[in-house]
This record gives sequence, C-alpha cells and structure tokens, in this order.
Amino acid sequence: MDAVFWIVLGVVLAVAEIFTTTLFLIMFAAGAFAAAGAAALGAPVGVQAIVFAAVSALTVLGVRPTLRRHRRSALDSGGQAFGVEAIEGSTALVLERVDAGQGMVKIDGELWQARSYDAGQVFAAGERVQVIQVRGATALVWRDDVSPSGELPEAKR
Repeated sequence: MDAVFWIVLGVVLAVAEIFTTTLFLIMFAAGAFAAAGAAALGAPVGVQAIVFAAVSALTVLGVRPTLRRHRRSALDSGGQAFGVEAIEGSTALVLERVDAGQGMVKIDGELWQARSYDAGQVFAAGERVQVIQVRGATALVWRDDVSPSGELPEAKR
C-alpha cells in the first residue's frame, strides 16, 4: 500500500511539473518514485521518507543545475534559434482579424492563433505584423513598423 501512495505522489508531481516547467517538482517526483521502490522492497515508512528526502535533495542539488544550464536559450549561447525562439521577432501575415481576444496569422507558411500584444490594437486581414511573443499555441503580435525594404519608416528614425 505504501508503494501505491508514493507512485501516486510521483505521478501527481510529474503532472504538476508539466504545468509549471520549472524543473523543480520533477525532482520531488523522482524522490517519490525512489521511495516507492524502497516500499516495494519492504522498507519501513521512516526509511521510505528518508529515501524520498535524500533522492529529492540530491536531484535538486545535483541534476537541476545541469538541466538548467542545458536549457539555456539558443540565442543566449550563440546558437541557431529554433522552435518558438525562431518565431519570436519574425513577421506574420494576418489572415483573420486579430484583436485582444482572437485572430489568425500565417508565420513562415504555418497557421497560428494570434492575439494583439497591445489590447488596443486591431489588425485587419492582409496586414503585416511582428510576432512579439509566443504563449502556448498563440502568437502575440504587434504592428510591424518595418517597411518591405527592411528600413524603418521616416517617423520611426
């Protein structure tokens, strides 16, 4: 019965990590799974708790810094941006009206849900916008102030 408790706790912590993406709760999930292993081997509850605490602490202190180092942005490390990092800052074509609540844009041939980064801006179909940020599967866009030649308009210089 103790092993089931630790497995359920580990799963709950792992699922919670999906929503936080901090690489913190997953370390405690590892501790819970280790405690489940100890329980399966017949260890008393006190030993299970010590295994949970020890494995959790070791992973937080040992593994987390390494994971965070490898998770650094490609732009920070001088590498080629990919995924969401490559989309942020790019130009998009508005396909359906974009406002603070909804919209649709085309970014590098892909369709994306979009919202206006500034709640006061509204973009009509056919306008060019710049992707400021990506949140989940939604691109937050802003008026693209760059002319087709790549230069800023006179008023922005």
